[in-house]
Amino acid sequence: MISDQAFLRYSRQIMLPEIGEQGQTDLANAQVLIVGAGGLGSAAALYLAGAGVGQVVIADDDRLEVSNLPRQVLYREADIGQPKAVQAAAQLQALNPLVRVRAANARLAGERLALEVAQADVVLDCSDNLATRHAVSQACYRARKPLIAGAAIRWHGQLMAFDFRQGKGPCYHCLFPLPDASSSAGPQNCSTGGVAGPVVGNIGTLQALEALKVLTGAGSVAFSRLQNFDGLTLQWQSFHFTQDTSCPVCGPSVSQQEQC
Repeated sequence: MISDQAFLRYSRQIMLPEIGEQGQTDLANAQVLIVGAGGLGSAAALYLAGAGVGQVVIADDDRLEVSNLPRQVLYREADIGQPKAVQAAAQLQALNPLVRVRAANARLAGERLALEVAQADVVLDCSDNLATRHAVSQACYRARKPLIAGAAIRWHGQLMAFDFRQGKGPCYHCLFPLPDASSSAGPQNCSTGGVAGPVVGNIGTLQALEALKVLTGAGSVAFSRLQNFDGLTLQWQSFHFTQDTSCPVCGPSVSQQEQC
């Protein structure tokens, strides 16, 4: 049952036949985990909290730096030096007091990551490093949770969605296998390669949109598709990807072992 206060706040969404009162109720009963409170996470979190997702958990172990502000528009200059997750939670709660927001001031890994993923209805990977992306994908696969992943560097963005609800791949490792330990290639991220802020915001917003569609059943989610965005030309390229049969995370041999 939607309260009068909620009905007024979300009236423009409720007008949409693909959402309606039932979809809004589904959002109110949902929990979303956002891993990473940087440019991607701050953009996605604003729209998810604004849309009325009942519980938003935002996880990050970083503190805000002045160089973050051009693209991480959830924050203010007064937040410099403060934990991102804590400040993000405060901003989201101020935006929408009808939702619950919890800050996880930590880099999620191991049992903590598994526990947070298990409690979520959908997970957004908004992290900025390869190790976390692989760990989040593996945790979502094991917990059978849908995952919406984003990435951005320079003028380019990527959007990917993985549907693990049936205990099947493909997963992030199928698409981007971990590099060999002997590889000399250094990490590629915003700190080393730079980034255009609106590109990050664009991808984060689309992550939120895909999450809302998962939670309400509206439209279709681009599962198992790698979507590349070029901010210099505003062009998109979309590629379907399939499961790697030898994948150590979601391959057939792994699935059989888990069933035993």
